[in-house]
Amino acid sequence: MHTTADLHPEIRDAIRDLCRQFPDEYFRRIDEQRGYPDEFVAALLDAGWLAAMIPEEYGGSGLGLTAASVIMEEINRCGANAAAVHGQMYNMGTLLRNGSPAQKEKYLPAIAAGKLRIQSMAVTEPTTGSDTTRIRTTATRKDGRYVINGQKVWISRVRHSDLMILLARTTPLAEVRRKSEGMSIFIVDLRQAIGNGLDVRPIANMVNHETNELFFDELEIPAENLIGEEGQGFRYLLDGLNAERALIAAECIGDGYWFVDRATRYASERIVFERPIGSNQGVQFPLAEAFIDIEAANLMRYEACARFDAQRPCGAQANMAKHLAARASWQAANACLQTHGGFGFATEYDVERKFRETRLYQVAPISTNLIFAYVAEHLLGLPRSY
Repeated sequence: MHTTADLHPEIRDAIRDLCRQFPDEYFRRIDEQRGYPDEFVAALLDAGWLAAMIPEEYGGSGLGLTAASVIMEEINRCGANAAAVHGQMYNMGTLLRNGSPAQKEKYLPAIAAGKLRIQSMAVTEPTTGSDTTRIRTTATRKDGRYVINGQKVWISRVRHSDLMILLARTTPLAEVRRKSEGMSIFIVDLRQAIGNGLDVRPIANMVNHETNELFFDELEIPAENLIGEEGQGFRYLLDGLNAERALIAAECIGDGYWFVDRATRYASERIVFERPIGSNQGVQFPLAEAFIDIEAANLMRYEACARFDAQRPCGAQANMAKHLAARASWQAANACLQTHGGFGFATEYDVERKFRETRLYQVAPISTNLIFAYVAEHLLGLPRSY
């Protein structure tokens, strides 16, 4: 299928070659077992794909967000689910942009070599949801250490990560001038923390997306695990969220192309009333419209990535790309399922698995309504709504 702006063909070809080693049956089995694609992730790590954005001086490829987004797109476009690995792409960015030279030297070469996984980021809490400034998890400085107490929810890949980025309050909300101040970011070594002040409880959910509730009870971490300046964690976090949204947009675009490709193939082969169902405009038009919307979202995705790579403001573009791509992939998913009819519900066609997976991005990592609120305030100049 020809698409617009097919950048980095060499990366696309290499990812497709790797993904051929992991056919639909592999991911279907992982989904049925509620498992984790260890072999697939190991192959990506060994090939260095998840170190794409780490500078060469630390053993990475030194590529930009545009190239990284192509990697994520192709993983989903090949029928896999990049949610198993995308944290490794953007979580290290917090360390890269805001960490000390000593922290970078300690962690980045091992992350680039695939020896350390930094798959998890702990921000969301049960009582605050998207209202991040009201988080209640606290980090209290004490004798050269920070003591962590609190609770997080919907934290992904904790059981398949060595390190985790944690956002916690170091100054109470009542004592700061601006509610976005007084929060700090830390590196938590999960290998030491779990069972020693950190309790991890899995959350069963609609997709095979390993996610958990975390309970911190007097967890002690070294003071040198603070990233950047104390109290400025929220500002550091925003940088990484733009990259995350652009990467999620790319994954949704990969999903969208997968759905359209599978549906058009099926519609060309499925004979009903003595002709292919794809010859009916009632089948053609929803797929054509889905394809058009994916192509349009693709352009916004590249605009967001180009701005990020040029170190220009990209918050609006990253938010809009995420919204357009998530909406387009969901539209394509519905069209694909409808095209397959009853067979779309059969696991052997993989449509229902991908259908469940792509639905997540209407909700996470930022909800549709919050994107609308951002655009209304920052682009349209309307009064802040929350």
